[in-house]
Amino acid sequence: MTEPIRLLIAASGTGGHLFPALALAQQLPDYEITWLGVPDRLETTLVPRQYPLQTIPVEGFQGRPSLKTVKISWNLLRSVFTVRKLIKSKQINAVATTGGYIAAPAIVAAKLCGIPVIFHESNFIPGKVTTWLGRWCDKVAIGFRGTAKYLPNCATVWISTPVREQFHQPQPLDLSIPAGKHLIVVAGGSQGAVTVNQKVRSCVPAWVNAGAFIVHLTGKNDPEAATFSHDHYLSLEFFDNMAALLQRADLAISRAGAGTLTELAVTQTPAILIPYPFAAENHQMYNAQVFVDAGAALMFAQKSLTAAQLEQAGLELLQSPEKLTTMAKAAGTLADLDSAEQLAAIVRASVEKSR
Repeated sequence: MTEPIRLLIAASGTGGHLFPALALAQQLPDYEITWLGVPDRLETTLVPRQYPLQTIPVEGFQGRPSLKTVKISWNLLRSVFTVRKLIKSKQINAVATTGGYIAAPAIVAAKLCGIPVIFHESNFIPGKVTTWLGRWCDKVAIGFRGTAKYLPNCATVWISTPVREQFHQPQPLDLSIPAGKHLIVVAGGSQGAVTVNQKVRSCVPAWVNAGAFIVHLTGKNDPEAATFSHDHYLSLEFFDNMAALLQRADLAISRAGAGTLTELAVTQTPAILIPYPFAAENHQMYNAQVFVDAGAALMFAQKSLTAAQLEQAGLELLQSPEKLTTMAKAAGTLADLDSAEQLAAIVRASVEKSR
């Protein structure tokens, strides 16, 4: 019997990095997968259910150089050799990564070991690791067509961004939302968005008076989450079946992480986007602009957005079903439904070429 192909997936932190990587893993059931993550991040909850998880103590560089920068640099260097040892001990055949700071030691260690690396960059503006190390990768798959111009020295291919399998099939929604009623879904990403949550709660009375139901995913860090209630308003920290929720939604109010945007595109959900203003290189604004340009979303800057503006934008869309239909069709043009399959095919081809 031939030995299984062993793949190391380096993906850490937020759902935007983890969910595309999990979608890739689902397409490689014949591979023996080891996961590389960071302690105390989302992967420690999601990944061990399915794959063995190894962690390394890396983090990103923030702000001006300081003593902490020295510590981060040392941990990064040490992590390269930790990952190199892991690759050799587990006889890893290839590395796949969805970016972020964990990608750096994974890419360097893979090159030291002479095995292929496949990178997926989901954001329109590529991150620093992609820009610096993308040329060391056998292939850089990108989530937005326009990203290739920022990576002139990389072997790029557009495949959109993989989403989990449940987004490709109709899902039952286990919530009491009456048929025929408008549903607004509010989601601030896997870490929540307190500022957006506050503005949304100010808008709820007007939206429910217009006949809408609201499902508000607040995240875990909102101190006011339990202070507001209404029969047509459901506040949850987290909802596991996001596919069903977006498939049912008439409108989403959301941050503009690349993974979230792809889910909106696959489910053809019109959106009001409020990019996270402190994202690296302001990448969420650039992500959102693609959807605005396509006619799939409205975008507001968090700093200047008032509750009154958000309320009015929501009402105008609720009262314009033709506009919502047009936006939904536009959203559907922005994602490739077989992105995960394409990324898996790239991994398989790179492995075969290296053998």
